[in-house]
Order: sequence, then structure tokens, then C-alpha cells
Amino acid sequence: MIPRDSEQTIRTLLRGFPVITLTGPRQSGKTTLAKAIFADRPYASLEDPDIRRAAQDDPRSFLERFPDGGILDEVQRCPELLSYLQTIVDADGRMGLFILTGSQQFGLMSGITQSLAGRSAFVELLPFSLPELSRTGKLVPNADVMLLTGCYPPLYDREVAPTAWFAAYMTAYVERDVRQQLKIQDLDSFQRFVRLCAGRTGQLLNLSSLATECGITHNTAKAWISVLEASFLVFLLRPHHASFNKRLVKMPKLYFYDTGLVSWLLGIRTLEQMETHPLRGNIFENFVIAELVKSQSNRAEPRNLYFWRDSNGNEVDVIVEHGAKLMPIEIKSGKTVNRDFFSGLERWLSLAGDSAFSPLLIHGGTDALYHHKGIQVRGWQESGAILS
Repeated sequence: MIPRDSEQTIRTLLRGFPVITLTGPRQSGKTTLAKAIFADRPYASLEDPDIRRAAQDDPRSFLERFPDGGILDEVQRCPELLSYLQTIVDADGRMGLFILTGSQQFGLMSGITQSLAGRSAFVELLPFSLPELSRTGKLVPNADVMLLTGCYPPLYDREVAPTAWFAAYMTAYVERDVRQQLKIQDLDSFQRFVRLCAGRTGQLLNLSSLATECGITHNTAKAWISVLEASFLVFLLRPHHASFNKRLVKMPKLYFYDTGLVSWLLGIRTLEQMETHPLRGNIFENFVIAELVKSQSNRAEPRNLYFWRDSNGNEVDVIVEHGAKLMPIEIKSGKTVNRDFFSGLERWLSLAGDSAFSPLLIHGGTDALYHHKGIQVRGWQESGAILS
């Protein structure tokens, strides 16, 4: 098992909460990590129909199997269990009793906030981060290979081609999760919708335009985006509110948690295709921003990432909010740093004044850390450690 950065976070939280809820996309390693932390405790997967039926038919007897706690996997499949779990942890009084896992936020989060409010801490486990891969010698030094492969754990511990794995992943995802949540009959339309989303990665999310192109209603597009978010396939980056007397855009930007999936959805199968693809810059930007998200998720920190863009198109890719201070990050896919890379940051810094700190440029090369006119410059391989 590749050690996960979130393991120490979870072990620390277990000292102060009776329950830890570990969420994240399917195949991100939640079960493996939970079993590593609770190696000596019982495990039950509620995906198993027999186990789920036992939990539904007699929840009290089912939970009696765990007198000292344990792991309940995919607990969103049996949300009624959570109320009984509340009674048990309240009566027991010990910390660190249960780890719950779930790959869908629908049902799971509402059930836990109602039944286990104040009793459970939450940690999102996303696909491998660059620091995790680097420490175990799995990090490929070619950015295009990383964009094409992505970071899902099975691609690093099995002999399987990314194209074959992502095809199976999407089939399982559509059949299991989407059917369960929305009862979608026309899977072809939904698959086309997901591919259209991939084509908009790193761009402003215009639901009306997306709905029109897919041939669905605006409300359907909104519901489908919610399903993709709840299943940890996509996330939205919100615009920062600092106007500096400029009119700002209000729409969020759309990103995927993994660029390997984006590449597969776009039909990119080879390095040659990646190198010349018109969306390579967007995919690279998505990769870096996903690394920033992983860094915060692994420490169970609230997400404080935004972008900034005014009505004239002036933009900074990421704004990290630290109280009244703002850290701007610009992302460029080019391997050779040139003067134009700094123009957006310099323009924003002139507006932000004293509220700005530690401006940063991340690019597609591997140059060692250096500074240019007060702006840090780092290569893409360091993007996973920037916010640590």
C-alpha cells in the first residue's frame, strides 16, 4: 500500500471524535486506508446484499457485531443505520470507534448531519497526490504522461492500461451510481453530457449552453452536475468576491478531480495526441488545481480556493484566501517560462495592494524554485506541496 497523506489526519481526528466519515470517489483507496488504520477491527461492506439486508432488517443486532467499533463500508447504501449508530456511540462514550466510508454524498451527508452531527469528522480521500507518488518512486517525470494517466490508485498497483480501466470505471459508475440517484433512462444522453463537461474543463460553467448542446433542459443539466459533484467526479471553483472596482464574472469554473478521466472522455489515448490537443492547457490547469484541492483534503481543511476574473477577461487562475490576505497562483502549461506568463499576476498584484502575499507561478517545466520580481516560480511537480 502506498502511504496516504490523510492517514495521520484521520488518526489525529480519531482521538477527538467517535466516528470518522471517509468520503471520496470510487476506487480512490478508502477501504484500503480504513483497513490499514483499523487493522484489528471488524469490517462490513454494505454493498454486499446479504450484509445490507441484515443491517436493514435488524440494525441493533447488526451493530452488536461491533462492540469495540469497526469499519462500515459504503454506508450510504443503508442510511437508516446511522440513527442506531448515534445511540451506540453516545452510550459508549469512547472516541475512535467507527470509520464510515462512502462514495456518494447524496444520502450519506444528509444522514450523517442529521444523526451524527458533532459526532463525526469528515475527510475526503481523493486519488493519489504528487507527493504520495513521489515518495514511493511512482511519480512519472513527464507531465503529459501524468495528464494522460491520472492518479487513481488501481493504475499504480495493477497491470492495466488507463484506457481499459477508465472505460470500465465509467461503465460501472453510470450503471451503479447514476441509475441509483436519478433513475436516468437515457444513458447515452448522460454519457454525452459527461463528455461535454470534459470539453469544458477549466472553463466557466454555462449550464444553459451545456443543456442546449446536449439537448436537455437547464434543470436537468443542473441536476446532472450535482450528481457528478456528489460522486466526486467534478468540482466547481467559485469566483472570488474581491472586485477592486471591477465588474466580476459570477459563474463558477468546472474541473474534474482526475485528468486521466478527462483525457479518456476527450478521446485522448496517446502522448502525441496529448501534446498537440487544443485543450492541453486546460487539462494541465485542471491537474494543478486538483493537486491543490488534494493537499487541503488530505489535511481535512476547509476549501478556500477561488479564481478571479473581471468582465474584461483579466484573470488569475487560483486565489487562496487566508483571512484578509490573498495568495494568487497563475498556472501555465508551457515548459519554458517567458515574460507573458507573469502579466496576469502583475496586473492583479497592482490592484490587490497590501492584501496580496506570496504570489506564485506554476509552469509545465521542472525548473528549481526561483523568484522573478517577487513572484515565486515553481515547476509542476511541486504543485502538490505548495499549500502544505
